[in-house]
Amino acid sequence: MGNNKERMLAGEWYLPDDDELQAATERRAELCAAYNAAGAATAAERRSVLQELVGELGESVTIRPPFYCDYGTYLSIGAHTFINFGAVFLDAAPITIGRNGQIGPNVQLLTPTHELDAERRRAGWEKAVPITLGDNVWLGGGAIVCPGVTIGSDTVVGAGSVVVGDLPAGVLAVGNPARVVRKL
Repeated sequence: MGNNKERMLAGEWYLPDDDELQAATERRAELCAAYNAAGAATAAERRSVLQELVGELGESVTIRPPFYCDYGTYLSIGAHTFINFGAVFLDAAPITIGRNGQIGPNVQLLTPTHELDAERRRAGWEKAVPITLGDNVWLGGGAIVCPGVTIGSDTVVGAGSVVVGDLPAGVLAVGNPARVVRKL
């Protein structure tokens, strides 16, 4: 394992353009393209592509294409989860989605973050922080979940919300930034 990949997986600053990470990106691009083009394929054929792409894929997971991710290997999707069209999961750090999740169209789960220092940002430094969604989480269409966020089980995030901090279990959160408006 190369130094940049080790740093990435440790949540440290790394440069994403090294050969090993680029090879993983190319693999992911091929698998995402195959999955996104597999509309006429059987359910078993589509699942086979997903099993090769996604690190941990639970039983009866549905992902409607198009679907995009950084690596795929660092995704864990719990059983009976539904992911609607246009999902973007940037999994430079682990993204864990619990069982029975509902992910609306055009939802973004974004683990990478970039340097605030302009020189280091121009040089390409980034790091990634895991995202965790509990069981039975519903993310409304167009929601964005930022690096390092944990959302508790049974929580609902309103459409278009931007989640920049952790949310507890069993709440409704809406807005930019997302704020808890009530318990469920």
